[in-house]
Amino acid sequence: MIRFIEIEDLLSIRKEVLRPWKLTPDECRFPTDELPGAFHLGYYEQGELVCIASFHPQNYDEFSGTGYQLRGMATTEKYRGKGFGNQLLNFGIVYLRRQKANYLWCNARKKALQFYMNMGFEIISPEFEVPDIGPHYVLYMKIQ
Repeated sequence: MIRFIEIEDLLSIRKEVLRPWKLTPDECRFPTDELPGAFHLGYYEQGELVCIASFHPQNYDEFSGTGYQLRGMATTEKYRGKGFGNQLLNFGIVYLRRQKANYLWCNARKKALQFYMNMGFEIISPEFEVPDIGPHYVLYMKIQ
């Protein structure tokens, strides 16, 4: 089941999956988490939160229209490969379409590149390094 969730709900998964070197889940907050228009989604399996994603309004470079950035998408290890991330991201895209967003972009980890490419994202940057995290690409998806 997919739900809109609060920031506090997703911090433990962000820490576990995306920022394991942080001391506390609270250190895994992003400055964009509480921007006007930001929202957070969670996928629940048998009452357990297993997949998360955050979206906030943010235009990217030369693209026109209303842009949103996807950040902090993560699935707990036990539930990877079951299609929950796919369902969660599709839900977010449909919601953004209804909000009249024109495109979605993200800084994707190299190891997650195939997931995003299968979802319809395009690579729009050369590979770059995010300190303490690893190689990334900027990806883009036209929504409407």
